[in-house]
Amino acid sequence: MTIPFFDGHNDTLLKLLEAEGDKERLFIEGMPAADIDLPRAKAAGMAGGFFAMFPPPLKGNLGSVVAGAGNAKGELPPELGLADAQASTLAMTAIALQIERAGGMAICRSAAEIRAAVAGGTLAAVLHIEGAEAIDTRFDALEVLYAAGLRSIGLVWSRANAYASGVPFRFPSDAEIGPGLSDAGKALVKECNSRGIMIDLSHLNAAGFRDVSALSDRPLVATHSNVHAICANSRNLVDWQLAAIAESGGIVGVNYAAGFLRPDGQWLKDTPMEVVVRHVDALVAALGEDGVALGSDFDGAMLPAEIGDVTGVPKLLQALLDKGYGEELVGKIAYGNWLKMIERTIG
Repeated sequence: MTIPFFDGHNDTLLKLLEAEGDKERLFIEGMPAADIDLPRAKAAGMAGGFFAMFPPPLKGNLGSVVAGAGNAKGELPPELGLADAQASTLAMTAIALQIERAGGMAICRSAAEIRAAVAGGTLAAVLHIEGAEAIDTRFDALEVLYAAGLRSIGLVWSRANAYASGVPFRFPSDAEIGPGLSDAGKALVKECNSRGIMIDLSHLNAAGFRDVSALSDRPLVATHSNVHAICANSRNLVDWQLAAIAESGGIVGVNYAAGFLRPDGQWLKDTPMEVVVRHVDALVAALGEDGVALGSDFDGAMLPAEIGDVTGVPKLLQALLDKGYGEELVGKIAYGNWLKMIERTIG
């Protein structure tokens, strides 16, 4: 039995941006260097997902943000300029539009459009920005990106910008790092609420999280975050954050990145599936059966070898069934909960 699933976060568009050759053809015909391409997505039962546009720094190693056993102290990288962020974000938007034009996905602007795409056998993509550096504070770029299909924004990646501050990947640590939202950040939250753009709290520091929680009139969402009580990485959610998400009727997508899963915080491919299941267990206990979903971080992180790429998701779903989760609950975690949340936050 293939269980359809909807992925809360992947960086496949960035992987395509950095690839040589015909990018739409790579996605549609197969790209072994990526975690997701269309043939493997269909084989695994992937119905769709949030396709992130993360504007990377022009120079420097992203690994410098990571801190833990054997790693240097995690530090926030320098802020990224508007022009550079817009250049990469628009390029990734163009790649998604080109794939759509070639028949490889449907860019969906509502839950109804997702359902229609899935019913027609087309991969449903919701465009997401991971880090709002490409959005000017007048929101002119937001107007254009919204028209192109943008329906989800993570205010920050793990660095500061005009709107908020992120957290480096420190272990052990929590997210009590840096200031809350700027005035522009508070205005962006209100603009997202008014337009029906989902706000993603993943990568946001604790002060920013509190500000969004106080300002937003929509459920709180962390598309790809895990449980701090199991893995004490600053990227993971502590008890009060989980309680706030639960109180809002929100949702968390479990992240498959090894360093956000393991109790020892290490980045090792030899990370057992049982650890992923432990995070799902804890999220269900904290948020209820309607508050847990999938948020892979495919093409953006080191994954457990047992998952590997998109074709490993059925193994996770089978592990949940083997643990005693019923088919109905596994179906909600895999697909149904994201669709309901999209309906409530986007429309």
